[in-house]
Amino acid sequence: MSSISESEWKKALTFIIEDLDKPQLKKMLGFLDIPKQKKTTKSRETIPQTIIEFYGVEKSIQKIDEAMLWIPRKDEAVQDQLRPFVEKLKNKENEGNKGNKRKRSETESESAEKTPEAGRQTHPETVARGRHLLRPVWLRGEIEKRHARKSIHDVKISGDLGNKVIAGKVVQKSGLRTYETKKREKKFFFYLGVADETGSIKVMVYGRERYQRFQEKSCYLFREVIMEENVIKGESIMKVTKKSIISKTAPIDVPENLEMEARMLIYSQTPVCSIGQAIGSEEKTSVSVEGKVTEIGSVETVKLKNKRRKRDKREFQLEDGTGSIWITLWGEDMKQLRGISPGDSVRVVNVKTSHYYDSVSLNSTDFTRIFKVQSATVENVTIQIIGIKDAKKTETEVDAQISSGEVQSFVVTSSLLAKAFGVRLEGDFEDRLLEKMPFSADVEIKGNKIMKIKYA
Repeated sequence: MSSISESEWKKALTFIIEDLDKPQLKKMLGFLDIPKQKKTTKSRETIPQTIIEFYGVEKSIQKIDEAMLWIPRKDEAVQDQLRPFVEKLKNKENEGNKGNKRKRSETESESAEKTPEAGRQTHPETVARGRHLLRPVWLRGEIEKRHARKSIHDVKISGDLGNKVIAGKVVQKSGLRTYETKKREKKFFFYLGVADETGSIKVMVYGRERYQRFQEKSCYLFREVIMEENVIKGESIMKVTKKSIISKTAPIDVPENLEMEARMLIYSQTPVCSIGQAIGSEEKTSVSVEGKVTEIGSVETVKLKNKRRKRDKREFQLEDGTGSIWITLWGEDMKQLRGISPGDSVRVVNVKTSHYYDSVSLNSTDFTRIFKVQSATVENVTIQIIGIKDAKKTETEVDAQISSGEVQSFVVTSSLLAKAFGVRLEGDFEDRLLEKMPFSADVEIKGNKIMKIKYA
């Protein structure tokens, strides 16, 4: 019988783990679900020993083999280390199965002499099941896993989950909502925007008690759900009831565009129109627009007309091929600009047109949402800084001339700027910068933000 050396397996496992990048290592640890290693991927040296202690030598080989298929890491760098141990495990199990077969055949021969029905033919399904049970554990696990899960794309096409499961990432969760039963009882439900590698789907979950169970950015398995097609809206809805079975699962890599789709499933929205069409719309028309953010203003506090109170607002400019328009966000809606920078492409849904003489702008509503479609690209350019718009201790806004001769405004961290040009940040920081002007700099920019700066 083939023997498997624990020390040799530990060496191979160490090599495999060292070859994984951080996202792959995190995905592997999520798949293995070992409590000691669940929260950290920092100390790679201790991970192999922990895995072997938790699963044992043979079981750990099987689990690592399944994990590498899941990540996936099917390349030679990993598989050359893993394959010899998988083969030894297969041989060992096959040898054990041969011994079991011999014992079984001897037992069956003895019972055949005693049982009148011994000559009866075995049903083909029983034979098939028997063959499946004789497969090595590592192979059975992979086959079962591959055939148990159904992708969101396939479910939406077929409209039926059957006896399989859906695995998906919760990208967006709505607030709790209510409905009334026929007996006029008040019940709770909420929506989830769920996505996998193939598509996104709207999930309706019944029951207040499940609201805290689902967390955004976590991944879950869904079983025993109800699939419905909303003919009017043309969308598939997956319903989670009391009979449904939910469990957490390993991280799923969801493309950025599908994450945005999943978010938008939760919020109803007016159809997207061009900025030119929005400008031509009547006062207080509800629209959705998409374009590139060109400028973001600072927070202002304004006094509302005919009201004895003030309110915060923040404006940003959006442009597409048909024109540009300013969008005003009021109060809490301003938080939606977090993580948005000039140069990013965004979709802004459910805003209303506002006319002031010949100019048209857009105002946020209670249903306004901003979705990032594409992040601004990072560019390396040489600029000449010719003016200071605002110099603060944390951040400085400058005017700079780029190679085309155009003047643009950029934002840079004040400490980066001070270090690049050898000036002190304390005291008259702005005056010291003005003394050195104009000056050239090699910069890395993302939208209007200077990420790196070096005196040219």
